[in-house]
Amino acid sequence: MNKKVRILIAKPGLDGHETGAKLIARALRDAGMEVIYTGPRQTPEMIVGSALQEDVNIIGLSILSGAHMELASRVIELMREKNMGDIPIVMGGIIPKEDIPNLQSMGVKAVFGPGSSIRAITEFLQKELA
Repeated sequence: MNKKVRILIAKPGLDGHETGAKLIARALRDAGMEVIYTGPRQTPEMIVGSALQEDVNIIGLSILSGAHMELASRVIELMREKNMGDIPIVMGGIIPKEDIPNLQSMGVKAVFGPGSSIRAITEFLQKELA
């Protein structure tokens, strides 16, 4: 990778379980990416504000609470309002397979569930931003 990728990892909603998000953040740093981790319990407004302020190349949302459709929809809506619609969004967490097509139709580029390999995630991000 020539240009350093800046990725925002965010935990939207009331979900406070952040072990997976921290693991991904560390792995992406080890892969040479610059990671901004917002911590748990972020509102969509806070996430989009951080992404704008940090000038990120991609946003990763980690959601385990079951509110993934509503939270992703709101983040995408706010990004479009701020002319940030070209920034890819990926998601991870406990997301039912039947919801993935709807998330992708909203604009989510990929969904990585439990058991996804760090290598697959890293390679996807590098390819997405190439």
